[in-house]
Amino acid sequence: MSDPDKLFSEARVRNEDFTFGKDTAAVFDDMLDRSVPFYAEIQRMLGELAADFAVDGTSVYDLGCSTANTFLAVGAMLRPEIDVRFVGVDSSEDMLRKAEQKLTAVRFPWPYTLTQQDLNDSLHLENGSVALMVLTLQFVRPLNREAVVSSVYRGLNHNGCFLLVEKVLGEHSTFNRLFVNHYYELKRRKGYSDLEIAQKREALENVLIPYRLEENKRLLRHVGFQHVDVFFKWYNFCGIIAIK
Repeated sequence: MSDPDKLFSEARVRNEDFTFGKDTAAVFDDMLDRSVPFYAEIQRMLGELAADFAVDGTSVYDLGCSTANTFLAVGAMLRPEIDVRFVGVDSSEDMLRKAEQKLTAVRFPWPYTLTQQDLNDSLHLENGSVALMVLTLQFVRPLNREAVVSSVYRGLNHNGCFLLVEKVLGEHSTFNRLFVNHYYELKRRKGYSDLEIAQKREALENVLIPYRLEENKRLLRHVGFQHVDVFFKWYNFCGIIAIK
């Protein structure tokens, strides 16, 4: 259901900040497949882990749900008879429209709601057994991240699970340089040109602000999560699991 990602294929006189509007939504699934290392495997792992923690009578939250790929990944791993409700939140109306189309097309069997909201604003979760933020927290303004993660913590039930996937900085400048170089090599292997890589990097510069892995883990512990571990790591991408 995704067009090929050609957003940055032509030279631009002025490169605007990256947005999640109509043009991005149209190509977003292709962009994820080609820009996120082991994207399909990460989604499979998220589905497995979410299924481990999903509890009857609770909600599964995807904050920054975009086109609902993670809904589908989690749904593929759940027991068919489990009684859960999916809640998707995203700031982009165009992404949510795409999500609705995909969920309708596959006749997604669990009840769900899709809500448009900027995650920089106040956030309320309740009765959650699982919450996910997949490549989302990095787009929340740093000053607001603690409030967002605190809201997730408060909205999860005891033993609830928070699954966080982020692009991260290396713990040392040398690691950071090497990891980024190898990431760009992956993008070239996926068919992106140097022009596309450079223009997207510039568009994301003021929008995507990554933390170091240890900073993300420290933030999770600071708001109250007792158990924090890494379930995926590839150069400058990581998946973190936290349990309340």
